Parts: sequence; structure tokens; C-alpha cells
Amino acid sequence: MGRYTEAERVVRDGLAVDPASGRLLSVLAWVLRLRRDYPGALAAADAAVAADPSLADAHAERAETLISLLRAADAVSPAREAVRLAPLRPSGHLVLARALSSARRREEAREAAAHGQRLDPSSVEGLLTVAEVDREAGHHDSAFAAARAALALDPANPYALWLVAMLDAERLRVRRSMRVLRDVARDNPARTDVLAMTWPIRGVLGGLRRGLPLGAALVGVLMLAAMRWPFVGDFARLLSVVVALVLLGFALRVLVPAGRLPWRCLRLVPRLTRRGTVAGLVTAGVAVTLLLAYAVSTWWILALVAFLLSGPMWMFGLLELLGAGLDHPGYRHALLDLAGDFRSWWRSIRRW
Repeated sequence: MGRYTEAERVVRDGLAVDPASGRLLSVLAWVLRLRRDYPGALAAADAAVAADPSLADAHAERAETLISLLRAADAVSPAREAVRLAPLRPSGHLVLARALSSARRREEAREAAAHGQRLDPSSVEGLLTVAEVDREAGHHDSAFAAARAALALDPANPYALWLVAMLDAERLRVRRSMRVLRDVARDNPARTDVLAMTWPIRGVLGGLRRGLPLGAALVGVLMLAAMRWPFVGDFARLLSVVVALVLLGFALRVLVPAGRLPWRCLRLVPRLTRRGTVAGLVTAGVAVTLLLAYAVSTWWILALVAFLLSGPMWMFGLLELLGAGLDHPGYRHALLDLAGDFRSWWRSIRRW
């Protein structure tokens, strides 16, 4: 029910009576992870493993916390230990699947998820893990089928609905995706994923970041060819118009069906992400305008500037990711670890 503070208090009261209980320490790690206190959760999971090394749940919870801390490679080992200690329990195989998927070992992850789901075919968690792992591996049809099967068992499951919405987004089923995301946010206001609800804007920017430099580069090649064969210049201007119209058409294809909701949610995302997104949109608009202006004026410098603007667009895209990451405790902790490593390295360099 989300009463994590009360749950933590109850668990800590139990630990006051039995401080060496591996099971209670595992539960504490689970509660702290749900509260997004990932360093505290890892400390509790480490204590649980030390208190009872034969407890599969302790190793599984340690793996889950390491995944949340973006240490997927480190999470594989405790997940495998959880499977070794309880090979017939689906949960260990599902944690292993998530760890392997986060470590980009996609096919191994699919095998682990399928094995865990076979151990309990009616498990919603198992079906959702299969869907999640298949989606990460690029198998969207099987991911969609698994997510739909999970919804058949639990129609109100918010993660299953979110997963279906994101799979629809990847297929550009814009209206249906945004409708589901809106409904999930309405029914689960405390867990609203505003960043996911801006996917039409960020998806358009991602497409423009890839399409603009390619299209502008082709225009540039034709412009260079026109220096030797002047008639090719007409094709360069025509291609410039086609590239601009294709990029505009793609943007309208996504943004018009999405409606106003993504723009409203954009105001709620982290400031750095919002600024990167807005700057990217402005830059993309200027670049497309320059391509159209080149087609009308034949002034080659306009097409060149349009191509060069792809650099700032990628930079603004990195700002989007950085802003989203800083809003996530796992990313923040990873960045702090990286900063600590850098300071240690710098101190060693200065000693030399």
C-alpha cells in the first residue's frame, strides 16, 4: 500500500529483538529499495547475506539493489547464488534474468526469464519479467504477448499497463499509448511516470537527431557533385525539400495524435531534461528551416549550417539523459561513485 515508513519501523522493531536475523534484514533491504534508499538497501542486503549466507532471498535482494544502483555486472553473481540455493523457486531465476538483461547479456537473460516463468506459468511477475527482457532484446511481439498475458491475470497491474503503453509507443501507436499512460497516472498518482509521458516529444527529437545529419549530409554530397556537374544542384535543392518535409511529417505524425498531455508533463520533468528538450526542439526547427531556405535561395552555407546543427542537437540529447539520470537515486549514486573514483585518481596523480 506504499506505507514504507511504517513498514520500515516494524522491521526495525523486529531487528531490535533479533539483530542477526537474515530474513528480517532482507525485508529491510526490500523496504529501503522501494523507498529508493539504494545505499541503505545495499547495506541491509550485505548484512543479510553475512547473517545467513544460505538464505536465497538475501542474495536475490542484494542483486535487485545492485541493479537499481546500475551495477548490473556485480548483480549477476548474487543472482546466480540465489538460483543455486533455491533452484526450484521462480523468483531467483527472474532476478537473474533482470541482472543479465541490465548487463546486456540479452539471450542469457531470455533463457533465465523463460525458465523462471515455466516454474510458475501463472505468475504475473514471471510474465512481466519475460516481457521486460524480450523488449530489451528487441523481441517486441513476444514482449507484447507476455505483457498482455499478465494483464489477463491482473488487469489493473500498473507496470503491465505501463509496459504495454511503451510497447505501443515503440510501434508509434501514439493515441493508445498516451491513453494508457494517462489512465495509469490517474489510478496511481503517487507513482506517476511523467518522463515516460513525454515520450512523443523525446521520440521525435531522437528521430530528428538521427535523420537530420544523414539527410543534410546527402544534400552536401549533391552540392559537391554540382561543382562538377551543375545540373545536380537542382537535385540537391529537391532533396533538401524532401528531407525537411519528411522530418516535419514524422514530427506531426507523432505529436498531433499525442495531444497536449506530453507538453503538460514536460513542465514536470527535471529542469535539465526540460531545458535540453526545449533547446533540442528549437535547434531542430532552425535546422529544418535552413534546409528549406537553402532550397529557395541556393545559398550553400545554409545547408552546411543545418548539418552542423546536428552536433548541438546531440549535445542537448545528452543533457536530457543527464537530467533524467540525476533525478534517479541509482544514477546519482553511480555519479557520486564515479566522482569519488576520480578524486582518488587525482590524489594519487598529485602524490606522484
